[in-house]
Amino acid sequence: MKLALIQQRASADPVANRERGAEAFVAAARAGAGLVAFAELAFLPFYPQRPAGPESSGLAEPVPGPTTELFGRLARDHHVVAVLNLFERGEDGRTYDASPVFDADGRLLGVTRMVHIMDGPGFHERGYYAPGDLAARVFPTAVGRVGVAICYDRHFPEYMRLLALEGAELVVIPQAGAVGEWTPGIFEAEVQVASFQNGYFAALVNRVGREDVLTFAGESFVTDPDGRVIARAPAGKDATLYAECDFGRIPLSPAKQHFLPDRRPGAYGRLGRGE
Repeated sequence: MKLALIQQRASADPVANRERGAEAFVAAARAGAGLVAFAELAFLPFYPQRPAGPESSGLAEPVPGPTTELFGRLARDHHVVAVLNLFERGEDGRTYDASPVFDADGRLLGVTRMVHIMDGPGFHERGYYAPGDLAARVFPTAVGRVGVAICYDRHFPEYMRLLALEGAELVVIPQAGAVGEWTPGIFEAEVQVASFQNGYFAALVNRVGREDVLTFAGESFVTDPDGRVIARAPAGKDATLYAECDFGRIPLSPAKQHFLPDRRPGAYGRLGRGE
């Protein structure tokens, strides 16, 4: 399966951002991609750079809405699975960091909402997002079983393991990672270890470019079930990253042959109780 990660700068104009994203989507489909994924809040400025105000919730959009209608149609017309990320206004009136997933026939399979919400300099997310009310989810798509770990969720091994237990073959990680945010090397190593320990491919698609407070790094990448980085996008530039993922390798991975079968959940009881 050939996937494409769209790493693009976002301006203050959501309509223009969606149009650029649609152009990149069509180009990726014509290049043979079976799945196209976008970064966190790909078609918006990164709002949580600044603390939320009374008007912030009005920036969110519903699902279905303008973004999902556009990319659902593109997924159907080009027979490509699509993983988006947007600022969602839920039917419950709360707002979420959300990733709608479309199958290659344009059907909305479901929405993953970020579960763990960070608050810190440049990432004032608790003023924007309610915690996701849906646990880790894996969607059966035309290209395979696809899970989503939105940005901060990838830091939690329990979440990444749950995706494996639900049968994920590929985990897409829409990300907003800034230059100098973490210790050098951790950005890739964390996802490499998750792929190795859980036996799946992982595709992290990052924001890129200088914004109001933060400069986003780009450097999107893909890891395989042996923990190797098999494709990497450049730093600081708009790019479409392609990678070939052979899901036939997954049953032969160390995680599928050893780590997962040798688990002893009964010995981990305290984890379930939060101790």
